[in-house]
Amino acid sequence: MGGGGGDDDVAEMSEINVTPFIDVMLVLLIVFMVAAPLSTVDTPVDLPSSNAPAQDRPDEPLWLTLTVEGTLTLGNDVLPPETLAASLDAASGAKRDTPVFLRADQTIPYGRLMEVLNQLRAAGYLKVALVGLEGSPP
Repeated sequence: MGGGGGDDDVAEMSEINVTPFIDVMLVLLIVFMVAAPLSTVDTPVDLPSSNAPAQDRPDEPLWLTLTVEGTLTLGNDVLPPETLAASLDAASGAKRDTPVFLRADQTIPYGRLMEVLNQLRAAGYLKVALVGLEGSPP
């Protein structure tokens, strides 16, 4: 009689198969778990407190750290003081208007901090942000 379906036709599946979705989410979770620790700066430094309001930071800032031993690190790489300008140029693509976030241990002598600021100014990096802990000083 016509082209109607009988009982032996395959029934349509009305459920959504979520297994591929779960697999993709697990892969993304693993990728983010591995990538998140790599995006932070791990140089230990005892920052002073500040009561200034927190400012927005750019997507990829340059983190320059002056440790308690007086060594300079750019990101996680230790650099000799005489290579500061060349290292900053390499990290920023020679864009001297790139903000440099300077983290310094609170026990660093003021003269040593001024030496680093003078090196930054001599290299042409005038946008320097001093990083401190949020909150009021004790």
